Amino acid sequence: MQLNHELPDYAFTLRSADGQSARVNDRTLSASFILSPQQLVEDWPVRDSASLAPDDLAPLLALKPEVILLGTGERQVFPPAAVMAACLRQGIGLEVMTNAAAARTFIVLASESRKVVAGFLLAPR
Repeated sequence: MQLNHELPDYAFTLRSADGQSARVNDRTLSASFILSPQQLVEDWPVRDSASLAPDDLAPLLALKPEVILLGTGERQVFPPAAVMAACLRQGIGLEVMTNAAAARTFIVLASESRKVVAGFLLAPR
């Protein structure tokens, strides 16, 4: 059996994420951030899902995703209905899950060359 090490065709690889930190490529992040396979936006000012407003999605929507993954920390916490509606009006899926689940989902969708963008909410230490 021949095994080949296949390198991804994207710039950013999400290695792990929980409620406190995430590892992107070889860096550890401790503040909320936005990630696509081709772009990392650090220091996203959103800290919790309950206070998320539709305008907070602008940097995610600017990356032209098919689907947005919202990692809400250690627990799944749905944002206000207006946030969900803002995505639906543009025909973009919004999936809300824990950071660990969002990380796993992001890895799968990125490996399938899907237009995925993820916002990860990290609690300050």
